Amino acid sequence: MAASVVPHFANDKGVEKIFIGIKEFQCMGARAPFDHPHVFLDMGSDGQIVCPYCSTLYVHDSRLTAIESDPPGCLVDLGEHKAA
Repeated sequence: MAASVVPHFANDKGVEKIFIGIKEFQCMGARAPFDHPHVFLDMGSDGQIVCPYCSTLYVHDSRLTAIESDPPGCLVDLGEHKAA
């Protein structure tokens, strides 16, 4: 079992580019119910990657922590999506 949860990011604002402080994460497009399949993305040594579903460009910014984004608020609290 994994020791931690992979961070999820969403682009509810519909911006072209999101700066994040981590290189391995999942993109979900927008938050439910407008999300696309949650896809794992790994920037590797490139420092940026485009989501194949929503075309959001994610760019690594080492000044940000793993739970920060620019624009702010793109990190998704997975507790929001727990089944009732």
